[in-house]
Amino acid sequence: WGALQWTGVPPWVVVAQDLPSGPPGCTDGSCYPATGNLLVGRAANLTATSTCGLQHPENYCIVSHLMDEDKCFTCDSQRPYHPAWNKNSHQVENVIYLKDVRGELTWWQSVNGEESVSIRLNLEAEFHFTHLIMKFKTFRPAVMIIERSSNFGRSWKTYRYFAYNCTIVFPNIPFHAPHRVSDVICEERYSQIEPSSLGEVIYRVLDPSIDVKDPYSQEIQDLLRITNLRINFTKLHTLGDNMLDRGPDVLQKYYYAMYELVVRGSCFCYGHASECVPVPGVAPGEPGMVGELQMTTTDINRNLIFLVILAFLQSSIHGRCVCKHNTEGLNCERCRYFHHDLPWRPAELYNPHRCRACGCDPVGSLDGGVCDSYTDPDGGMIAGQCQCKQNVKGARCDRCKEGFFGLSQNDPQGCQPCNCDPRGIVMLGSPCDQISGDCSCKRYVTGRYCNQCVPEHWGLGNDIFGCRPCRCDFGGAYDNRCSTDDGQCQCRPHLLGRQCADVEPGYFCAPLDFYVYEAEDAPDVKIVHRERIAGRMVTWTGPGFARVKDGAGLVFKIDNIPFAMEYDIMIRYEPEVCTVTSLHPVRRQIRSISGCNAQAFSLTLRYVEMPRPFCFEPKNHYVVSIRFQRHRASHRYLTAYILVDSLVLIPKYTELPGFQGNHPAAKHRREEMVHYMCLESFRILTPLEARCERSPSLSLLPQINPADCDCDPQGSLGAECQRIGGQCPCKPNVMGRRCDQCAPGSFGFGPHGCSACDCHSQGSLSLQCDPVTGQCPCTAGAMGRQCADCERGQWGFPSCRPCQCNGHAETCDSRTGACLGCRDHTAGHLCDRCEDGFFGNPVLGSGERCRPCPCPDIPGSGHFNGESCHVDHASSQVMCRCKQGYAGETCDGCAAGYFGDLESWGGECRPCQCNGNADVQDPESCDPRTGRCLKCLYNTDGPSCSACKEGYYGNALLRDCRRCTCATAGTRPSHCDGRGCRCDRITGACLCRDNVVGHNCDQCASNYWNFGTDGGCKACDCHPQHSRRPRCNMFTGQCHCRPGFGGRNCSECQQLHWGDPQVRCYECGCDPLGSETQQCERLTGQCLCVEGATGRRCDQCARGFTGGFPKCVRCHPCFDTWDGAVRQLQQDLERIGRKVQDILKTGVVPGITDVRILDLERKLGAVRELLRSGDREGLFNLISQALDELRAEITLINGRLMVPAEELNGTMVMDEQLRRNLTRLEEELRDVNQLIVSSPDQFDKVRKYYQEFQGAEQQCNASVYGPDSPVEHSRVTRRRVEDLLAERQDKFQRTVAAQKKSLAELEEKTQNMDQKVQNLSNKVCGGYGNPNDNGSCPDSPCGGAGCHDNQGRGQCGGEGCGGTLSTALNALKLAKDVTNNITAVSDELQMVAKKVCPHLLKEQFANL
Repeated sequence: WGALQWTGVPPWVVVAQDLPSGPPGCTDGSCYPATGNLLVGRAANLTATSTCGLQHPENYCIVSHLMDEDKCFTCDSQRPYHPAWNKNSHQVENVIYLKDVRGELTWWQSVNGEESVSIRLNLEAEFHFTHLIMKFKTFRPAVMIIERSSNFGRSWKTYRYFAYNCTIVFPNIPFHAPHRVSDVICEERYSQIEPSSLGEVIYRVLDPSIDVKDPYSQEIQDLLRITNLRINFTKLHTLGDNMLDRGPDVLQKYYYAMYELVVRGSCFCYGHASECVPVPGVAPGEPGMVGELQMTTTDINRNLIFLVILAFLQSSIHGRCVCKHNTEGLNCERCRYFHHDLPWRPAELYNPHRCRACGCDPVGSLDGGVCDSYTDPDGGMIAGQCQCKQNVKGARCDRCKEGFFGLSQNDPQGCQPCNCDPRGIVMLGSPCDQISGDCSCKRYVTGRYCNQCVPEHWGLGNDIFGCRPCRCDFGGAYDNRCSTDDGQCQCRPHLLGRQCADVEPGYFCAPLDFYVYEAEDAPDVKIVHRERIAGRMVTWTGPGFARVKDGAGLVFKIDNIPFAMEYDIMIRYEPEVCTVTSLHPVRRQIRSISGCNAQAFSLTLRYVEMPRPFCFEPKNHYVVSIRFQRHRASHRYLTAYILVDSLVLIPKYTELPGFQGNHPAAKHRREEMVHYMCLESFRILTPLEARCERSPSLSLLPQINPADCDCDPQGSLGAECQRIGGQCPCKPNVMGRRCDQCAPGSFGFGPHGCSACDCHSQGSLSLQCDPVTGQCPCTAGAMGRQCADCERGQWGFPSCRPCQCNGHAETCDSRTGACLGCRDHTAGHLCDRCEDGFFGNPVLGSGERCRPCPCPDIPGSGHFNGESCHVDHASSQVMCRCKQGYAGETCDGCAAGYFGDLESWGGECRPCQCNGNADVQDPESCDPRTGRCLKCLYNTDGPSCSACKEGYYGNALLRDCRRCTCATAGTRPSHCDGRGCRCDRITGACLCRDNVVGHNCDQCASNYWNFGTDGGCKACDCHPQHSRRPRCNMFTGQCHCRPGFGGRNCSECQQLHWGDPQVRCYECGCDPLGSETQQCERLTGQCLCVEGATGRRCDQCARGFTGGFPKCVRCHPCFDTWDGAVRQLQQDLERIGRKVQDILKTGVVPGITDVRILDLERKLGAVRELLRSGDREGLFNLISQALDELRAEITLINGRLMVPAEELNGTMVMDEQLRRNLTRLEEELRDVNQLIVSSPDQFDKVRKYYQEFQGAEQQCNASVYGPDSPVEHSRVTRRRVEDLLAERQDKFQRTVAAQKKSLAELEEKTQNMDQKVQNLSNKVCGGYGNPNDNGSCPDSPCGGAGCHDNQGRGQCGGEGCGGTLSTALNALKLAKDVTNNITAVSDELQMVAKKVCPHLLKEQFANL
């Protein structure tokens, strides 16, 4: 062993190593402790499962000293070895040193004859194990296994297998040179029987012939790391005599004996240590030899050098590393405490991978700043990661987590929670200040924890501002404060909703023009009623207007002022003349008079407002007198009138709460009033803008609380009214805010409302009727409520004339002139014809009357079957027109399709009940008296044709009778005949044979076959193991066999297979070049070979042929001459083999001579002489020599007989198999013979079917092979097609190229087409389209290209869409509205013109 030179690589990579030089520094890279024998100092940790002489002394012998005197010895291992007084101890610790202090060899030895023995080394820590050396005293083990454990014996892994024959002993272990260092192989070179002594076994963990790319890889580390080593000896090498005799004398020579065991290794430190010390609990130093040795001076001088070298070479290898690089642990397997900032890693050549200090902040980290020592994803550990307190974060645990503040060392959780309300904080970064803990509130949130809304806000939530404004209605709520939970404002009485903007059902808010005083209610006025037309806006109040003459006046009484304030006085009117008049209002109060003012009226505004307001006070009564006269006229104009609607008191809204002052909200409300023209809407009675009626505040109610609707229960449709103004929902023709009066032109106020007067324009004096009775004022000669009827006996109002009824009635319809109440069996508009059942001419002056029809009896007799009758003038016969179902000249019989007994009293004809399955026009379709159906159609049958006829099924009532589809082969013969098979007349189900199923009996039941036979289907009987499933083909019975099996039920080997199907089937594998057919012999697997081929598969050249298969050439003729001689020799050898078998059986050697017997007698005499002379030693030597010779000869004979014995065993097995096959064939032949004898017709059928099958096979072959077969035609056609394709390929390719070019051009043109279509769609429809698969466009409400609605119509544009189509439609609608307005204005102008023109003419005449 030479000295080890330091190379900078791990010491386990070096093969030859012994005395390491001084360890290098560990500063710049890895460092490793010195290697040595791990057994030194660990005698107590080395054990063996078998040691000779442990219990008592045992004898043993050696094979190599047969001729020596000392050939047997004693083993006494009850005490440890001592070179002076216990040299016969062979305990296992003897293998640690090769020799003792005297230089004599020592060894360990096992018990005689024990084969399963193991030696185990238990280490106190992890070590690097590099190689193993064993030196044996006896034969090396025939079989041996080296194992390791890296977890202190809990599990074991194999290093290597050793055996004298790896293929036999370890057939599943690779037997080749290792390709990788981790390969587990079997090796033979250390397990041979030679040498008999001093044989060595060397095992290296890392084979030097294999290049190790990364000595620091985990794979190499795992290979070298051990905590336990075990060597298993499992088989001894013997001379074979133990097979004949297992006695103690024979086994004394066979045992395991080992001189030395060297386990080279080093302390395992992952490159982080250069030296090791003893593990705690293990005493340092080397225990040395057991006992004391008294040596002379000569002995000391002679062994001095030996002892020094031995002490140097075999110093103990300790197990605890002296760690560097800030690592610690028994093997430096982890970083030191507080040094886990970087993950621990093994050191490398130029990188020590030092563990770095954690740097954790002790204030915010656990355990004073310790970081994770390793990475464990399941445990959430990362090497170097600081373990922060619960509420602390950061790589150094030096700051609070989001939502926490106040980092403190005394706080076990590190930081205190902010406790900020998540709804009220700004979600950007930490919710609170990490020092003070103050939360960062949203705009409308306040409080230490941002959990409160600012005043006049509510609903703390997750929106951007945190809280929402209350926005209480300033008129509906007491103030702008609301509940912080639900935002509910404090509502005034009868106001509802969160903002108090809704009115309680049954109440309303009074509008600005609520206080209206109708001019029609003034004394001594002429009322002009105005009817309300649906669809037209109402621009007046009350039933109409007061028609005031020029110079006349009106008096209004006011006594319901709610509270004192200034009111604007407004007069609503409509002009009746073109003359502009002036107003002289006189406002008179009981307590005071304020004077007079004049105001000019306008023809366009329809209202006039006094220039100054007047302050009205509650609980006072006011009378306002107004006089009307022409503007700037000096005298009255008697024909000048004005239509006055009402007087309205409008409070000054600027004095109402919420509108006063300079508060921004008040200013904003005043601006809204002006912007939305709310005041103007109240003045001219136009619909309020949505903004104006949205809340009670903007409705400008002039009183504090909403008023009761007080809807009239008879005239209104419900108790609720409009929230602004209080208008109740009125019934038809009912008017008034409370729906308490009939509208003009209606009468009869009651539970159903009012009815329209509908006075006739020509028969009545006025369109107004009595409000109670509805009677219109009639002109002379007019009658009726509506004045629209003639006097009795006349008709045709207003041109009344007498009724014409031929003397058979006195009155007629007042409008149509149709006679009412015709007598004498007459009928018609003028009572000018006979009613049904009578005949004659009832016209006045004809002299005839209406007489009853005789069909066959008269009407009312109970036997009248006619509709009507007439007289045939040619024959003067009465011709009857019969009722439906009757026939005959006098209707005395039933028509076709009807039946009945007309001879009986009360008999009648009824329709034949054939359910629509008979021809009702055919008189023979049913019996005329009983009604039984006789000629059923549509494959129906039965008295009423209500069932399908035999052989058909279905629903006869739906004319759905179909022919039965029963399969004849599967239906019972009793239900079939020459026309077909019968089935259930409703379901169509057929009655099947045994084991036949299906609606039509067209298939065998599951797991049955033989469809079409009289007995039904038979069981498949598929082999349960050899078939894939129990089902089979229902016609052939062929089961679905697994690979390798065949036959109908898979009980045989399949085609091209052989063997016993109960055991296994093998593929024939016949060589197609060497066999006549692919099917081999089914029992032996032997293929039928052609001439020149042989072998089971016919894949070898036969005897007498040479060359390589399949090119076999017949040998030279001389081969036959020598082949005979060789065969003769082979026969002789076979004969000798048979004799050997006879000898083994009988023990008698035939043909033995007397010479052999005499020789044996001579040797026996020599034995007797030795016994007689007493030379025991000579006798023993002679017997031992003879026994050794006999054992050697017996071993030789056994080896020679082994091959014939094996061949004989194979022959016996084959013979037994042939016997079973022969027995089975005999049984099958017997069954076939019995079948032929018992059922000759069946055999004939089989022969017939076989011939038919052969014919079918020939037809099939003819259809496949031959020049006229379809296959040949197909081949010719295919060839022609290929030729045509080859001819036209060039043209086709050119066409394809041209088409590709065209497609490329089209693709370029259509590349931006989608975008263009979408842009155009947006311009036209206002949407981009983008339809789904069903054509709808959920993402484009305005529709577009390709969009459709639910009815499949195109969808483009709509309300709110900005496309050209929508713009055009809006323009069209606007034009129509303008047209309608122009038409309405034109009509009004025409009416005005009609009224003005007469006055203008009078004025012109007056001027003349």
